[in-house]
Amino acid sequence: RVQRMKDLGPAFVDVTWGAGGSTQELSLELCQNFSKRFGLNTQLHLTCANMHKTQLSEVLNKAKEFGIENILALRGDLPPGQELRDKEEGYFCNAVELVRFIREEHGDHFGITVAGYPEGHIDHWEDEPRISEEEYRKDLEFLKQKVDAGADCIITQLFYDVNIFLKFVEDCREIGIKVPILPGVMPINTYGGFVKMTGFSKTIVPQELREGLEAVKHSEEEVKAYGVQVMAEMCETLLKNKVPGLHLYTLNLEKSALEILTKVDMISPQDSPSQGS
Repeated sequence: RVQRMKDLGPAFVDVTWGAGGSTQELSLELCQNFSKRFGLNTQLHLTCANMHKTQLSEVLNKAKEFGIENILALRGDLPPGQELRDKEEGYFCNAVELVRFIREEHGDHFGITVAGYPEGHIDHWEDEPRISEEEYRKDLEFLKQKVDAGADCIITQLFYDVNIFLKFVEDCREIGIKVPILPGVMPINTYGGFVKMTGFSKTIVPQELREGLEAVKHSEEEVKAYGVQVMAEMCETLLKNKVPGLHLYTLNLEKSALEILTKVDMISPQDSPSQGS
């Protein structure tokens, strides 16, 4: 599967990171293998929540040793049952501090990406269906702090309303954020998975998409086919608006992602399998 991915020529691939560094060794090993064995440009996700700076320093040194040159810097989720230790010496409370630490420790060695939230960060939502304008603006300013601290690129949280993403980009530019902003695209593979993911992240789902999925939710194949069509149309709109690329959250499932990329002419039809995951 990794070889198939390499043959498609992605700009980079991501390796995720467990809360509190729970997958530290595995994540680093995967990055090293992807880079050295397959020649893939790899981006390591790195979270700082409840990770002491000495541990983060060790990870960054290993990443450098392994030839990893790109980091997605995140605050991240807390391990189950833990409280945030951001008030203690040597711990960070947010991604701004992590970005600053990486730059202080390693200069320009790493390309640093940070997360952007077109609908606002979930931490700023209360019981409203959408984030308030005041909190949305605060979130944008916080994103600018991450960029000012040394981030080179932004990848967004998933979304299903292109207009929200385009407004987010415009708002970023208006406050002086000039780095590339990659849209985070989450293929729809199953109805249950879609409902769970959008519910967890409080993603705004357009009524047309919600009704379309409701109509086919009893057939897994129809859900996938409908999802591919909807996401391909969304990606077409994004590309027409000159996004610098598409960041697909595949979750290790390749079939829908490849079909979407085929429909928008980013890969050839023979690269899109007629069957598979």
